[in-house]
Amino acid sequence: MHLRVHGRVQGVFFRGSAEEEARALGLTGWVRNSADGTVEAVAEGDEKVLERFVVWCHQGPPGALVTNVEISRADATGEFRDFRIRR
Repeated sequence: MHLRVHGRVQGVFFRGSAEEEARALGLTGWVRNSADGTVEAVAEGDEKVLERFVVWCHQGPPGALVTNVEISRADATGEFRDFRIRR
């Protein structure tokens, strides 16, 4: 699953919180800040667990103000061993 999170999502510990949430859920993939001010993430795992992560992304951590979450789905590649912040 590929997500792009819009709103006040940079400078509010969104990436770090997303990493913690994804790891707690047992997901693999990555999260990063994008130059356009959004946060981008790729997550792989069980479909029901991915939906829980999407719900979390719609809210984010305290201080975030999420206005939209774009979601695209694709088959998992299995290339990730864990969930990390990318720079």
